[in-house]
Amino acid sequence: MTKDVIALTTRMPDPWTVLVGLLSGGPDKLVDTHGDGAVVQLCDSEGRPLVAVEAPLLVQVGGEAERLLGATSPPVPFWWTEARATTGVAEAELLAGTFAARLAHLAGGSAWPPEAARSLAVVATEGVSVAPTPASAVPAVDVLTEKVAVVIQDRPVVALTAWLSDAYQAAAEAGLGLQVVTPPGTTLSPAVRHLLATWPSRWVVQDERDGYYDGLSGAVLRWQDGLFAPVGAPGSTPGDPQNLVAASYGEVSDTGERQLALTFRSVHPANDGLVLGGGLEAVWRELTGAPPAGWGTAEPANLPWSPQRFTDLAFERSPRPTWAVVVGSPERPGLATVRVTRTTAGVEEEVTLAFGYGADEEAPLDALTRVAEVLATRHRLQSMLVQLRKARRDLAVPPRFEGPGVPLAFVLGAEEVRALPGDRARRTPLAAAPVQLGPRARPALYYPMPGDPSDLSGWQDLERLMRHLKGT
Repeated sequence: MTKDVIALTTRMPDPWTVLVGLLSGGPDKLVDTHGDGAVVQLCDSEGRPLVAVEAPLLVQVGGEAERLLGATSPPVPFWWTEARATTGVAEAELLAGTFAARLAHLAGGSAWPPEAARSLAVVATEGVSVAPTPASAVPAVDVLTEKVAVVIQDRPVVALTAWLSDAYQAAAEAGLGLQVVTPPGTTLSPAVRHLLATWPSRWVVQDERDGYYDGLSGAVLRWQDGLFAPVGAPGSTPGDPQNLVAASYGEVSDTGERQLALTFRSVHPANDGLVLGGGLEAVWRELTGAPPAGWGTAEPANLPWSPQRFTDLAFERSPRPTWAVVVGSPERPGLATVRVTRTTAGVEEEVTLAFGYGADEEAPLDALTRVAEVLATRHRLQSMLVQLRKARRDLAVPPRFEGPGVPLAFVLGAEEVRALPGDRARRTPLAAAPVQLGPRARPALYYPMPGDPSDLSGWQDLERLMRHLKGT
């Protein structure tokens, strides 16, 4: 049975409904709170948590339950309430399931996964206790060592939920890595991939043949000295480290699915009239014909897309950075992460965006020049890189090898072109001349990569271009 159970309800679970859910272990179960009351915990007789329940979240974006759970949700808006059971305690998993089943029954809706919420009856927990938890641990963490915080997940997609984000922040503040352990069928949301890409954080995938391996690199892993670490290959030395690679990681096939990926940065003057997110929306409209569907500071994305509300949030948090995830409609999978930072140069927006296409769908490559011009002339583009990748249409990250994308174009903003000495930006080591975007007196430059999108020669072109622009 899964460790996480989620109630998807048409009505907000009111305090009485939540209380009925919390009585799933009987009236003698202890109740505690965490995170300024945002998390309610059912505890054993020693006060150690058996089940942690997040505050209900109102989701106003369609398709998020399907994307993250593979479940059918009530019509939007609906309420998303998560219950996480303590790992390794069967009664805790039953408690979480009964809690979610009671919420779904009283507030109208369903529970995920269905098999975890079959009973409304009180769960017998007499004599059940939980192993002591280190005082510094947060509710989401299953194992805490001096090097890493380990989280065990059994969900179709590991998403950047509020509690996983809190676990990552707590680990980072303590100088620890975050290692997420999943079964082989699980995928990652692109938002989580970036969190787990830096050592000692890892995506640890359970595997029948090799035990465990890193879902992003394929390295075979073992639990060593308080963390999951790579196993050295025969002949490996400290001066020439070589890791074993799991066989499962290399079992890939070309399905014909592709992703069009764009990474761009804009720098805006810090003034009262600034509205963030305009460049992202412009790109979305150019490539899909519609704006983004929703956004949020965690997954599921729960708010309808609104550049003004996003700007207001960034303003409230300044000078601290603001991070958000932005999603599209189920008909055209799209996902972006946006980071807003206040710097001496102004307000910087960093956007990583991808759209998914099936084998029978064409990515709109003919629109890329127009996208670049809109960003350069209206949204203070600094730079942009466009790639085409062999990857899943649904944008989920599998524990399999996904090769690097092929660079299709690089764009240099007008201010960056002007800052380079002489005509260096207009000269190019590439076969094709750059395309001028915007006013002739202050153009941005679009550098098409002449390499064949079916191979990796575009990376060599991009490397030569970067060396040229840097003057090295």
